[in-house]
Amino acid sequence: MATDYIVESVAKRIAGDIVWSRNPGLAMRKWRETFGVSQSELSRILRISQSVIADYERNRRQPGSLMVRKYIEALIEADSKRGFKIVNELGKLFSLNFPFIMDMSDFVRPVSFQEVIMAVDGIPVMANLTNAQFYGYVVTDSPKTIISLSGMEFYQFLSITLNKILVFTKVSSGRSPMIALKIAPMRPRLVILHRPLKMDPLSIYIANMEGINVIVSTKRTEEDLIEGLKKLALQSSLK
Repeated sequence: MATDYIVESVAKRIAGDIVWSRNPGLAMRKWRETFGVSQSELSRILRISQSVIADYERNRRQPGSLMVRKYIEALIEADSKRGFKIVNELGKLFSLNFPFIMDMSDFVRPVSFQEVIMAVDGIPVMANLTNAQFYGYVVTDSPKTIISLSGMEFYQFLSITLNKILVFTKVSSGRSPMIALKIAPMRPRLVILHRPLKMDPLSIYIANMEGINVIVSTKRTEEDLIEGLKKLALQSSLK
């Protein structure tokens, strides 16, 4: 089973490859064959004729962004019936398989700091974000994140959190994630710490010294926290 994060990330990589290609039809065919999906199977999923798919793959039709998305979603749907074999392999190939990521999503429209506060029952620790906007979130298991990643891998992980909210769960005092972020060359726009037992004075000092915006979520469980963020993502799609 592939996580939502891996599925979304792989889909975006494929979309970028198709759109950037000088021969989008050939790129579409390449990915269809990579997934081992026939034109006839794809036509059944998309509910369009096989000849239309052939036209796209021969560049007789130029795909718009919506068609590219539907095409990729159909490939992933076909792969899901086979246990996400190709998606998981591509996730490893793209170095996307971060097992400590619990949930991840983009917002359809950017959300405000106050909306985030409401969604996670948050208490600001250090925040200078009156007019800030956020474009998504990443929820991670803090101990697993800190322990399992080397320095370069941590930097690679942080690259996917740009303009997003980075949420650390299983936090005892906030010291470890704040020290890790202090020495990082790039940082998320906002850090959420889920129910630390007690905020370490050093973590608060680092946040203020480095200008790292932090709020504490008082949601009772990790599931409640993720549910609040999912609802925020849904709300962003309705406005």
